[in-house]
Amino acid sequence: MKSLQRFTGCLCLAALILVAHQTVAQISAAPPSKDSPPQDQGESLSRVTIEVLGGEKDTPVENASVYLKYVEERKLKKDKKLELNVKTNREGIAHIPNTPFGRVLIQVVAEGWKSYGRWYDINEVKQTIKVHLERPPKWY
Repeated sequence: MKSLQRFTGCLCLAALILVAHQTVAQISAAPPSKDSPPQDQGESLSRVTIEVLGGEKDTPVENASVYLKYVEERKLKKDKKLELNVKTNREGIAHIPNTPFGRVLIQVVAEGWKSYGRWYDINEVKQTIKVHLERPPKWY
């Protein structure tokens, strides 16, 4: 009878030590703060600079609309199609931060110029893409 009581006491003591160890491990592994961005997201994003030039003299095209389209893949839901729209500045440059790595469609539309569209692979942290626009043919 005494051996059964000792065995039960040792078993309870071992369970108590195990629970205390798990509690200390959970407290010491503090969750990441909400202010810091997730590490996974920061590594998979890029900053794309698009230079839009046009004509024979490669003049910068001001106020051109630059569309960047890509697909965000999901595991449980249907893939999400996203589109970003920015305008070029006086130097014909448009900056697109937080661009995901992978395949993207870049389209450029400017008044007085032919529309442009092409698929690009984004594989660098800072990538510059040069776009050359042509004048449309004259209609008589």
